[in-house]
Order: sequence, then C-alpha cells, then structure tokens
Amino acid sequence: MRDILQEIVAHKREELERMRAKKPSLRQALLQSPTGIIAEFKRKSPSKGWIKEEGRPDIIPLSYQQNGAAALSILTDKDYFGGHDDFIRTARQSGVTIPILYKNFVIDEMQLYEAVLCGASAVLLIAACLTKEEVQTLMDKAHELGLEVLLEMHDERELEYAELHPDLCGINNRNLGSFVTNVENSFRLAERLPKAAVKVSESGISNPQTIRELREAGFRGFLIGENFMKAPDPGLALSDFIRQL
Repeated sequence: MRDILQEIVAHKREELERMRAKKPSLRQALLQSPTGIIAEFKRKSPSKGWIKEEGRPDIIPLSYQQNGAAALSILTDKDYFGGHDDFIRTARQSGVTIPILYKNFVIDEMQLYEAVLCGASAVLLIAACLTKEEVQTLMDKAHELGLEVLLEMHDERELEYAELHPDLCGINNRNLGSFVTNVENSFRLAERLPKAAVKVSESGISNPQTIRELREAGFRGFLIGENFMKAPDPGLALSDFIRQL
C-alpha cells in the first residue's frame, strides 16, 4: 500500500527543483540575438487605458516566441497595467522557453520571490523608485535567487546607479511623470553608460530604422510593447517588424 504523504512530499521536491532550475539568461539572449527584441505583453497603461483587454497570456507570449522575439517582458502590475503574476506562469505553461522579464514596480524582496515562483528569468529594478542602497540589496537577493537584473534609468541623475554593475542597463524613453516617450533619450544617455554594459532601450520604439540606429549607438536590447499589442495579431506584427529589419 502506497504512502500518500511520501508521494506528496516527493512530488513537492520535484516542484522545488524545477523552481530552482537555472532560467534562460536574458543577458545572453540579447547578446546572441540578431534582433535583440524584447516583446512585451502589456494589456493596459496608465496613460492610454486598455490597449488589449482581451489579450491572453496563453496565446500572445508564445506567439511572440514563435515569431522571433529574443525575450519577453510581461507586466504583472494589476491596478495600473492590468497584469498578474499568473500571466508569466501561464506563458510558461503554454510553452514559452525564452527569457521572461518580470516587469513590475519592485520595491521589496518579497516581489523577487514572486518572480521566481511564477517562472521569470529576470526582474526590472527602477532607479527612480529606489535608492542605490536599496537597488544593491535587491540585486544581491535577486542574484541569490537566480534572477538577473535589468536596472532602468531615465535621466542623467540616475546614471550613477550603473556603478552597481547590473546584468543589464536599461534606458527608459518614457518620462515617468508625464508618460510621454522620446527615443532621443536613449541616444543622449548611451555614451554615458559603461562601455561593457549590455544596454537596453525601453519604450517608444515603433520603427525598424530606430533599432538600426540604436544598435550603432551600442544598444543590444529593444523593449517594444504597445506597438505590437495594439495590432490585431501582436505576434504577426512582431514578425512583420523583424522582416523589415
């Protein structure tokens, strides 16, 4: 007669091993990708309202992967972006194997555990939300948990955070107060970042030519969400965009 408790505990150990298993590297994916596109699953924004309220995490992220995304970004903030941690879990269950960035406003270590549990490969830390000491503490814990860190900066004052040597340095082209985007922000700040940094340009990218120019400026990653999500078929929109590259 089988021991149900032992069976449950054995299964639980297998679950924990899967959680601890090394996740695909966002940094390496961008360095090896010919496009460097991080396709974002974002159903809503504070400035635009619903972009794709019916967007399904079991369909769109996998379609992004099938259509050439180097990695994914999935919004998990519920109130302002219509997201949820389960969206990453659902994407993984649907067959997504490429790196996934846990995109939220991370201000506490507890959120790092949430990122691990839902299957993320990396987390976003936003300089505008945190002191350098807080970023260092969160980054150390993220690395301890097997997560990479994309550290986002958006003006000259925040560039000193790059001294912390995150796995990836992001430049947000969106003004965090007005939410207006301007890609010139990436070009303006790129040369001020460490040369060895893996640079990611975030938001406001809608033209393949912009990616070509950003690559010449030293960027290896390009986070694009709204441009794809507002299309009837986000995965097809990504495919067409890559074809133009």
